[in-house]
Amino acid sequence: MHSTLFDVLLASGGVAAEYHGRSVVRHFSDPAAEYRAATETTAVFDRSHRGRLMVTGQAPGRMLEGLLTGHIPDLPDSVVTGVLDGIGTYHGVLTSKGKMITDLWALLLGPEDEAGFLLDVPATGVAGLTENLQKFLPPRFATTKDASSTLGMLSVVGPSADEVLSRTISSDHLKPENLAVLPEGAWRAVGAGLNEGFLIMRTEDVWPNAYSVFGRSRVLRELWQALVDNGVVPAGQGVWSTLRVEAERPLFGVDMNENTIPIEAGIHTRSIDYEKGCFTGQEVIIRIRDRGHVNRNLKSLRLGNIPTPSSGTELYDENSEKVVGFITSAVQSPKFDEVIGLAYVRRGYEVVMLNGQGVTVPQE
Repeated sequence: MHSTLFDVLLASGGVAAEYHGRSVVRHFSDPAAEYRAATETTAVFDRSHRGRLMVTGQAPGRMLEGLLTGHIPDLPDSVVTGVLDGIGTYHGVLTSKGKMITDLWALLLGPEDEAGFLLDVPATGVAGLTENLQKFLPPRFATTKDASSTLGMLSVVGPSADEVLSRTISSDHLKPENLAVLPEGAWRAVGAGLNEGFLIMRTEDVWPNAYSVFGRSRVLRELWQALVDNGVVPAGQGVWSTLRVEAERPLFGVDMNENTIPIEAGIHTRSIDYEKGCFTGQEVIIRIRDRGHVNRNLKSLRLGNIPTPSSGTELYDENSEKVVGFITSAVQSPKFDEVIGLAYVRRGYEVVMLNGQGVTVPQE
């Protein structure tokens, strides 16, 4: 499986790689230049390897309520005819034991019995989520369709991203000053939305100013070319990973998996609505919140000027050979001028050992 933009990316100099069974572009021959563009001007990333599921029917929101851990999105507002403003919400999907099936963003595209929900899902979470939805959504009220092959996603990143998007898409409803103040998850659909236009959503999965742009494959191909023709630098998965780790954002399939409880990964403050009614796994989550704790937490570590450790590299107690953690992601960070990483560390440790060197563990 690969993005419908894949041939365009390769023609632009993209170097292919495999990512969880999907073809992606690792870089465009000069990762350093891609990073500079994303942090100093503007870069564009193809993010279509993520999954996009549509949930429609008579009452899809009511059916999703018991499966998603967060607040179900509210009905979007009409700014003018043909233009919608909405707020997407971030969620986990859990087993009855409180462990993750995936995380996702949910967007309500209009009246739920007409437009339905768009679910933006990490590549490694699509299969598990699809199985879960097929098992628990009553077909009479809600059905799921994988729209990943026809609906793509780009991310435009950088200090000038809002200005570039406004200029390239050329819509009176995408003024840079309006885009710049959007909170994470806020979106605006223009030009007939996902039919023949765009849905633009603010994201903080990386630390520079960034927007995810959803649209039909043909429309996104045209947008990609227009952006590149206007000087926006194409960038690959490698630079995105660096920006993500610098932003301390965990990724399902890398820093979280089917054995992770959201509280361990630190995403519970964003993904769990503690005031909502029942959702699968809620009892475990509430019990941890009220009466207990998790034994490990995901931490952002400054590792110094060392070779970049691989995922799974173990961390040790400074006074023994006891394993007390492991690295999930590590990158050479231009922002911090050293290697940084995300790692699970057992509760109570302030220092861990990596390759004989002490590493300070940030405390809450």
